[in-house]
Amino acid sequence: MAEDESELIIEQIQIGPMANFTYVIGSRSTREVVVIDPAWDISGLYDHIQEKGYTLKAALATHYHPDHIGGGMGSREIEGVVALLEKQPLKVYAHREEADGVKKVTGISDSDMVAVDSGDKLDVGLVEVEFLHTPGHTPGSQCFRIRNTLVSGDTLFIDGCGRVDLPGSDTEAMYHSLQKLKSLPDDTLLLPGHNYSSVPNATMGDTKKVNSYLSVKDLTTWRQVMG
Repeated sequence: MAEDESELIIEQIQIGPMANFTYVIGSRSTREVVVIDPAWDISGLYDHIQEKGYTLKAALATHYHPDHIGGGMGSREIEGVVALLEKQPLKVYAHREEADGVKKVTGISDSDMVAVDSGDKLDVGLVEVEFLHTPGHTPGSQCFRIRNTLVSGDTLFIDGCGRVDLPGSDTEAMYHSLQKLKSLPDDTLLLPGHNYSSVPNATMGDTKKVNSYLSVKDLTTWRQVMG
C-alpha cells in the first residue's frame, strides 16, 4: 500500500541574500517537525514554526558552509544553529565526516550534535527521514530522503550541481554522488539548497531532462567536463 503523502509536512522557505532554501519537514498528525539548514533569520523561522503549532524536534545540516548553518563568511557573520539553540535546546544532525567542520564554523560542541552515517534514519512523528551521504561539494555533504522527496542541499540543483573547487571539495566524489541520486525514481520531488533555477523544485525525471551534469556517462568524461 502506498504511503499517505498527505501525512507529510513540507515547507520550502527562501531566505537570505544568497537565495538559500530552508526546509521544515514533519508529520501532520503529530505536528512534529525538523528544520533543515536553518540560517539567516532564525527568529523569523522559529516564530513561523511556533505560529504553525509545530513541535521542533531537531535541526539537520546538509553541510557545514555558513550560508546553510550560520557562522563567519568573509566579513559577514551569518545567524544559524547557534541562535536556534539559544531559543530551544535540540540536536543538530550532521554527517560524521562533516562534524568537525560544523563545530569549527559554528562553535557548537559535540554534545549539541548527532553524527550520522549514510543509511541512518530519524523518525519525526509518523515520517521517516533517511540520511544519504553525498560527498563532493564537501566531504560530509548529505541529502535527506523523506518518502518520495529528496532535500539535496548543495549536491544537486535542478540544472546544476555544487561547486567542487572549494576546500574539501572532491570532483570524483561528486560524480559518484550524482550517479547515486540519478538512480532515484523519476517521480521523486527534488528540493535543492538554493533557488538557482527558473523553478524552485522539480521531479527527478524533469531534472534529468535539463541538468547536463546528470547526463555525463562516465568518470573520464566527467573529469574533462569539470576541468
